[in-house]
Amino acid sequence: MPPKKPINWGLWIKVLVGGSVISIGGPALTFWLVPTEEELRSRYNPELLKRSLEGREERQQEFDQFVTRLKEYSKSDKPIWAVMKEEEERKKRADLEAARLQQLEAAARRDEMRREAGLGK
Repeated sequence: MPPKKPINWGLWIKVLVGGSVISIGGPALTFWLVPTEEELRSRYNPELLKRSLEGREERQQEFDQFVTRLKEYSKSDKPIWAVMKEEEERKKRADLEAARLQQLEAAARRDEMRREAGLGK
């Protein structure tokens, strides 16, 4: 039986130290380098900062509505993208129907105005 190879402790120490540096040092370096939200805002152009603050509430509401719709879509057995496509088609049909009704109402008002003015068709 051949003799057992000795354990290379130096190699294992290098591996453990290197792994620790990478797994702990990498996120620590990222945390140290990434600016906070306040630091980013302090670097903004004042005009951009004003526009950003004005639109913040609207963007937050849009995002909240989007997340709410996603939650509703996820309750279905179908994939989310299929449910979203069906919802878009339903919305498009409703918009077309509303536009058609609006055109009919406009035509009816025009005819009524012509009759009141004494003009025939």
